[in-house]
Amino acid sequence: MSSDDPIVPNPTGYFRTLGSLWIVYGVIRVIMLLCLLIYGRTATLMFGALLNRVPDPFALMGVFHFLYTFMIAWSAVCGLIGLVAGLALLGRQRSGRRLALIAAVLSVSDIPLGVTLGIYTLIELLPIKIKTPQLFARSGQAA
Repeated sequence: MSSDDPIVPNPTGYFRTLGSLWIVYGVIRVIMLLCLLIYGRTATLMFGALLNRVPDPFALMGVFHFLYTFMIAWSAVCGLIGLVAGLALLGRQRSGRRLALIAAVLSVSDIPLGVTLGIYTLIELLPIKIKTPQLFARSGQAA
């Protein structure tokens, strides 16, 4: 091993931590899915109450129903992929890295937990092919 090669730590600790965090995230998203399903009628009633003075309330209600259905589907997809990715990482499956990267990209829109976990996963699991000594070779030279 040459002196320019970085020392790679044992990745199983990272995979165990990421797997646990993705399972927690998946459970939170499934709970959010259940809340969206349970309180859908209340959300529709509350949004409809705001449409008293709008010229065309039925069009806005249609947009609301479309967005609400999209949020339900998005929560289901993110929750299931997060759970499967977490279980695959904990089980040291070959597909764990790929599933975790997919879950990271999908969860970046969820503030604050999805952004934090997604960026951490992308940093830990994406390969970096830039060698640091070559990148900063000119910074050590005198001007």
